[in-house]
Amino acid sequence: MAAQSTGGFGLRAVAERARELASRPYENSEGEVPEFLLKLSYDQWRDIRFRKEHALWRDRGLPFEVQFFHPGMFYNRLVKINVVNAEGPSPVPYSRDFFDYGDNEFKEPFPEDLSFAGFRIHFPINRPDYKDEVAVFLGASYFRGVAKGLQYGLSARGLAIDTALPSGEEFPCFREFWLLEPASGDTSFTLYALLDSPSITGAYKFIITPGEETVMDVDARLFRRADVAKLGIAPLTSMFLFGEAENGRPGDYRPEVHDSDVLLLHTSEGEWFWRPLQNSKRLGISSWKAGNLAGFGLLQQDRLFDHYQDLEARYELRPSLWVETKGKWGPGRVELIEIPSEEEINDNMVAFWVPEPSAPEEGTTDVEEENDPLAFSYRLRWCALPKDLFSLGVPASTRTAKSAPDITKFVLDFEGGELETLSADAGLSSVITVGEGGQLLEKQLHKNDVTGGWRLVFQVRTVPEGKFKAVFPAHRPPIRLSALLKKGENLPDPLTVTWTYDLLQ
Repeated sequence: MAAQSTGGFGLRAVAERARELASRPYENSEGEVPEFLLKLSYDQWRDIRFRKEHALWRDRGLPFEVQFFHPGMFYNRLVKINVVNAEGPSPVPYSRDFFDYGDNEFKEPFPEDLSFAGFRIHFPINRPDYKDEVAVFLGASYFRGVAKGLQYGLSARGLAIDTALPSGEEFPCFREFWLLEPASGDTSFTLYALLDSPSITGAYKFIITPGEETVMDVDARLFRRADVAKLGIAPLTSMFLFGEAENGRPGDYRPEVHDSDVLLLHTSEGEWFWRPLQNSKRLGISSWKAGNLAGFGLLQQDRLFDHYQDLEARYELRPSLWVETKGKWGPGRVELIEIPSEEEINDNMVAFWVPEPSAPEEGTTDVEEENDPLAFSYRLRWCALPKDLFSLGVPASTRTAKSAPDITKFVLDFEGGELETLSADAGLSSVITVGEGGQLLEKQLHKNDVTGGWRLVFQVRTVPEGKFKAVFPAHRPPIRLSALLKKGENLPDPLTVTWTYDLLQ
């Protein structure tokens, strides 16, 4: 990316705005959008289309273009958008001429200070003569990206606050953006964002590089306005209705329905954990501690059309999203929240990093702590599958069956890595752990001659006699299971990632 003059504007300037904003009481901006726009149905709002000829930089032939979203429906906050060039930042004024309103007819006057709900970035990734939509920032602090040959799926957020706590979740919003004017020949696009909420303000820098993978390099500075019980860094949000473990769903012709099917995480100690997603009857909250995180992500691991059979949704084309940490994030945990859902329109899977609160250094005052930002830098990789992460085998499928009301049978097919080069007499062994409340009954491991991988089959009995009896089954904690393959009984290095699963009692 060519170096560009910004008139001295950058992340430092946005951070100062965020710091100053945190020193003042929070001002709720929900009332800025007129009521008649908020009453629009989904189809009515979708009928408002941005006129492409008004896209930023379209008339100058620059490599990137930006189009805007109209406020309305449930997009009930206005965002200010600025362009940054050699003269510094300047606002992009809203105009009704930017939009085709379709069949909508509005008798009420539009406010003079109306602005936009968000924007989308266009760049050619599938063919050189057409600028594809590659990223979108719309609603609260949500944003999405897409890579070559893929379609939109899961979302990322700037920040998650108090998610799945009884006190209720707080949703921070990006209230202002600064878009750096691209230069001819640029392959990356830079923008800055100001985040605001009752408890936290923040300054963000995004460098977005679309392509075979669409990469977003993120720098965030967070300022505390009030105490937060749970802070979620680099939150990811996706949809999982049912997958291969459920063996389909009565009344639905499709074998699987999901935007993501696996949580993957990597600790700085070199451990890899692979957790299939679940849509259970009750709220699930799972976590994995790490002294220092290397990365985590939600993957769409199953990429075969045959496994979805949905010509409209094309779930096999939804991207995976890998969060690659930069620098040391310190101790904390990756948390996965699985919300019961009966509709595929609901994003019911949430994953993020929760840092442990750091103890203040001796002599540090409260004022100094409040003025010091929390800083996090990371890379987001939107892609089919991040294949270069490791050379280990993975559980390509997880299937379950009930052998009895209290016995669950698991069938795991491990593929990849060295597994396909090992013959049936290679001496592989499995390591299975069953947490409190469960009992391993039997296990079998054999070569899968069809896939070239290895199949691990085992059964787990829940709630052994005399233990963990509860009046309300919903209150019983899940049983944490794990499994991996290795060569020989005594060799320490595994051949696969560690499969984990939370079995509900």
